[in-house]
Amino acid sequence: MASTAQSHPSFGTRPYSSTIHGKLPERSAPGTFGHTSTRENARLERERQERERAQREAQAAAQGGAGPSNPLNNITDEQREEINEAFGLFDLDKDQRIDYHEFKVALKALGFDLPKSEIIDLLTQHGISPDAPAPPSQSSRPQQQLAQQSSNPSRLLLTLQAFQSVAAGLIAQRDPRDEILRAFALFDTEDKGMISIEDLRRVARELGEGLEEDELQAMIEEFDLEGKGGVGREEFVGICMG
Repeated sequence: MASTAQSHPSFGTRPYSSTIHGKLPERSAPGTFGHTSTRENARLERERQERERAQREAQAAAQGGAGPSNPLNNITDEQREEINEAFGLFDLDKDQRIDYHEFKVALKALGFDLPKSEIIDLLTQHGISPDAPAPPSQSSRPQQQLAQQSSNPSRLLLTLQAFQSVAAGLIAQRDPRDEILRAFALFDTEDKGMISIEDLRRVARELGEGLEEDELQAMIEEFDLEGKGGVGREEFVGICMG
């Protein structure tokens, strides 16, 4: 278990949400950005995720697994990868276990800023004693029994498998609108309430998109329904949800 006094690096390996597919909306013609194309991409992405989820549930059922009741069956492959990255980022000593503080910041990196009481509840349900052997894989003993070995729940540790289950459950329960607003905040880093051309210019540069200034301006103009010089939150939600 890593020392909690050590500062944690920021969770920046995937700076832009899967909601925006890792790129700016596609251009339908030179100098313009297709509103219909963007909505169609969002619809196709949702259908793809539903197909992947149905396939995972069918495979789990065929193998005698937990099927739809398993939280990992209710998230996408990309979300599963983000969970693993968050755990690995804060498991600094790579012992496949994280403590209370590392658990809290790992969840926050995934967009869940939970109060202490909820973190303790999750540790009590899924944690293991600090005296338990470092697991090469999930312990065969019931997690609740292991948790009862510690009189102080905040000292309990969470294995990778347990973290995957907890994080997947939280993600599966999350409102899609919240995910879209997270993506919006990654553009609107100054909390202006809208995405300006300066924001698009920065994101395009960070994503390696070679967009011309007139193309960025055309994007703003197409989606700026109120003529305020930027794309507001509700406009952005409408674009992503189609």
